[in-house]
This record gives sequence, C-alpha cells and structure tokens, in this order.
Amino acid sequence: MRYADGGGLTAKGSRRREAVRLEAAGLFAEGVVPPEVARQLRVSSKSAYQWQQAWREGGAEALASRGASGQRCKLSPQCREKLADYLEQGPAAHGWD
Repeated sequence: MRYADGGGLTAKGSRRREAVRLEAAGLFAEGVVPPEVARQLRVSSKSAYQWQQAWREGGAEALASRGASGQRCKLSPQCREKLADYLEQGPAAHGWD
C-alpha cells in the first residue's frame, strides 16, 4: 500500500515484495523463463526481466531489499520528536486556520 503523502510502502508491503523477488530468484535458478515467472508471480514481464538480469549479475542477494531509499534524515531525534508534536497539534494550535 502506498501512502498518499508519497511515503512509500509499509514495512509489511516491503517484506511481501522482497519475498516475491526472492521467489523469482528460485524460479530463475530452476530455469524458468521471465514470462513464466511473471505469470506465476502475477507481476509484469518487465519486472521479471529486470529481476532476472539482477539475479544473473548478483544472485538472490541482488533481489533482496536494500531498505528505504533517499537521503537520511538530518534532524536529530529530539528535533524529530518536537516536529511530530508540533504537527500533531494541527494548524489551529498555531493560528493557521
């Protein structure tokens, strides 16, 4: 599930996607061709071909999740906590309504 604010997948969704990619790696190892992998795993052929190329170059490890992408947050834990509190209060608490 994608979040409306562009936050990406939930942790559960990310694990599920990784499991599908690793299942694809097993199928590639058995000699199953990308169109059949796509059919069996209910993904696009494009994804199956991309996964096969990654698998050829780096094995199943190449299909494992690499975690969240993007730049690491530069705010300190204290600043993140203050920001979360501030946002929870909503616009009315700050005279923005």
